[in-house]
Amino acid sequence: MIHVVVAEDMGLLRGALCAALSGEEDMKVVADVDGVGELLTVVRRCQPQVVVLALTPELPDPVEVVARICADVPRTAVLAMSPRWSPTLVEAALAAGARGLVGKDSSLAELVRAIRALAAGERAIDPAAAVAVLSPPEVPLTPREMDVLRMAAEGLPLKEIAARLYLAHGTVRNYLSVILRKTGARNRLEAVWHARNNGWL
Repeated sequence: MIHVVVAEDMGLLRGALCAALSGEEDMKVVADVDGVGELLTVVRRCQPQVVVLALTPELPDPVEVVARICADVPRTAVLAMSPRWSPTLVEAALAAGARGLVGKDSSLAELVRAIRALAAGERAIDPAAAVAVLSPPEVPLTPREMDVLRMAAEGLPLKEIAARLYLAHGTVRNYLSVILRKTGARNRLEAVWHARNNGWL
């Protein structure tokens, strides 16, 4: 029986994942957590063969969590999930010790195959993650938009960004709106996360 821990911050998706995996004859979800705060404690206690870990923009450094699990519980394999793979994120996740990478749009069959592969001591890399390394996406932001995003990444308020770049306050706000639209992000934090993961910052 393959013991699995699921870490996903979206309750509905986490519940669906747990139900689907528990339906497999050779798998048992021994615990599920809604964030990374208690994940290490749960993994140490349950000692699962596989942790299915969703990498989200809300995590300050999602890859650091992977590294901690691999260091503290080396027998547990980490299967990292991401809505979108970038060269930077793929390389960082693998360097941190993740043995598998899957996209959040993968089918249940692909996820189950990946978990079984990791439990057997193998690796499982999503084709989309492999493609991301071979053909990195182009930067959709203009040089000026990148300047604004770099300042936003430092956590500077709009007023200070405007002063540093010699721009009007409203102009900076407009740049940020465009950046959010181009990156598909909901807020500045998510835009910075996307930019870092895609290797733009």
